[in-house]
Amino acid sequence: TCQKKHTTLIYFISQKGIECCLQVQSVFYFVGFYFFFTPAQSNEPSTPEFTRQTSTWKKVPASRFSEEQIQPGTPEPVEGREHAYVQTELYLEEISDLVIEVDEECQTDEFLDRPPTPLFIPAKTGKDVETQIEEGELFDFDIEVKPILEVLIGKTVEQALLEVMEEEELAQLWSHQRAFAELRNAEFAELQRLEEQDRRIREEKERRRLEHLEKLRKQKETAEKIAARAFAQRYLADLIPSVFNNLHDSGFFYDPVERAIETEFLPWLMSEVEETLQRKILGRTMLDLFSVVSLIVPLGTEKLILCTATRMP
Repeated sequence: TCQKKHTTLIYFISQKGIECCLQVQSVFYFVGFYFFFTPAQSNEPSTPEFTRQTSTWKKVPASRFSEEQIQPGTPEPVEGREHAYVQTELYLEEISDLVIEVDEECQTDEFLDRPPTPLFIPAKTGKDVETQIEEGELFDFDIEVKPILEVLIGKTVEQALLEVMEEEELAQLWSHQRAFAELRNAEFAELQRLEEQDRRIREEKERRRLEHLEKLRKQKETAEKIAARAFAQRYLADLIPSVFNNLHDSGFFYDPVERAIETEFLPWLMSEVEETLQRKILGRTMLDLFSVVSLIVPLGTEKLILCTATRMP
């Protein structure tokens, strides 16, 4: 099925199954599902293991595989490049074989009591030599103690000077702090005084403004009242006499004595006069009745009563 020149189709059986390989100019392309190998482009020489592996390939007739199972191979690399090996297999493989497990046990013999193992002392490789050092050859106290004393005394004096300087610096800092506190307190008191003065000025200004507004309001109200009064006086100058005349005619303005005579004395007088007149009229009527009776004695009683009834007012 291969039309390319110098191309042979080789089928081999490996541990993964049946695979096919295309050999084109010493380049092997594995058409299976696993990998491809290109020894022709590699600079490494072929190893005996690879030669042995390729020699174990078994040729299989091409009729056993259909064209659908043969996939196209990887194209040749361009000049100056080479194909690289790519791992396409699974990294982890599930082991499904059951391992036979058997429980066993053993007991070691107890060690007998024995003394501890002595320390390892290596054998001497050199020669032992010795020398004699007399007193005062390596260390002279009077000479060696001078730098130590100089360091101790110098360090002590330096520390004392540092402490004195620190005390002086602290005293200066405290004096500056006290001066700053006094200045700050004085400035704060002056600030409070100025704020209080400003507050009083603002309050006085507001009070004066309110007083001025109240004064203007009162002046306006007074002017309005004066104008209204003048207008009322001008308007009522001609109206008051006629009103008084009408009220006087209507009886709103009267003399108390005259009103008392008209409302109390005259009604009493009229009632007394009327009562007196009624008595006089009654006396005259009775007199007339007796005179008539004396004149008409011969008449009957009925005529007398009738006449009396007709004469009564």
